Amino acid sequence: MHDHAPYTDRTPDPEDVGERLEALQGALHANGITLPSLGLDLPSLVGHYRLPLIALGNCNVETAGRLTEVLLKAAVR
Repeated sequence: MHDHAPYTDRTPDPEDVGERLEALQGALHANGITLPSLGLDLPSLVGHYRLPLIALGNCNVETAGRLTEVLLKAAVR
């Protein structure tokens, strides 16, 4: 997994966006979380947006609970 610097004012190239999506998917997986609808929001990638969007999509209540648990645990660090 790559170490990614925060986005700047530049528009990221699609490869960078894809790498960030994969990194997010990997981080979620490392915490036992799968978001089945996770993906790029294609209109934002080709549109006039400053930054492309990553669509987190839908998840079931069990996954939402697990995600909440992981985020709260990380917030206390």
